[in-house]
Amino acid sequence: MTMKKCILIFDDDPEILLVCKIILEKRNYQVETRLFCDDIIEDIGLVKPDIILMDLWIPTIGGEKAISLMKNNNATGHIPVILFSANTDIIAIVNRTNANGFLQKPFDINTLLGIVENTITK
Repeated sequence: MTMKKCILIFDDDPEILLVCKIILEKRNYQVETRLFCDDIIEDIGLVKPDIILMDLWIPTIGGEKAISLMKNNNATGHIPVILFSANTDIIAIVNRTNANGFLQKPFDINTLLGIVENTITK
């Protein structure tokens, strides 16, 4: 039996977290969610995700700072991160943070699943 791939989602909107969790669990992913990203290194250590979905506007340090902390840490820097945000500068932020991709909000289910599947199988 293969281990389920694990997705860790950071977003300050409980409804988005719930919707993403339901959609992704139906596709047989293990999904962990967080409303804050202040403890991103500890959260990654506990969850051991295969991929992270990160909202940009998230209390208190923000997604951009959290990704920088994670990407500059030897233990966590290899984990792919997908930014998801309604920010119109998302491509510039992806480049600045070395994120692995982005999902523009609002997004549809097929786009979410496609990005997750493409990133996890790389």
